[in-house]
Amino acid sequence: MAKIEKIELRMVDLVPKVKRTDAIQSFVSQETPIVTITDADGASGTGYSYTIGTGGSSVMRLLADHLAPRLIGRDADQIEAIWHELEFATHATTIGAITAIALAAIDTALWDLRARKQNLPLWKLAGGAKDRCPLYTTEGGWLHIETQALVDDALEAKAKGFTGSKVKIGKPHGSEAVA
Repeated sequence: MAKIEKIELRMVDLVPKVKRTDAIQSFVSQETPIVTITDADGASGTGYSYTIGTGGSSVMRLLADHLAPRLIGRDADQIEAIWHELEFATHATTIGAITAIALAAIDTALWDLRARKQNLPLWKLAGGAKDRCPLYTTEGGWLHIETQALVDDALEAKAKGFTGSKVKIGKPHGSEAVA
């Protein structure tokens, strides 16, 4: 495969359409770091990951200052070797979410590049054992939703063919759960 020539980094900050809260935090925005890797043949692959409102700028700095420069000139087909090198290079921070989010965006971009160059959908490149998988909705995974709305969402999901519905039970703040 051709050598990596260019890395483009972008951040898209999406505001949720509805308020979302769980026991730990509110989903104030979806910061989406996007990585596009282009090789010497002009082919490109794109990957992204996201935060729910904090840390996106730190992910972008890690990508720009430490990870993306290590990719230039590498054989884009050596995905596993690149992953291990980047993991080792960030050894002091690999436990945290910032590093995991940055590495995920690069890894996904490399796999997308490989799939595009081989003219295969990613699911086939990854093994292709199944052409379908069961899905479930996660819209009920927030604590601000009233009980009846959770029930209605689960029934609507079932009617649409989803095999399950994620539901969280409790109140957004611990003080509200005290009787």
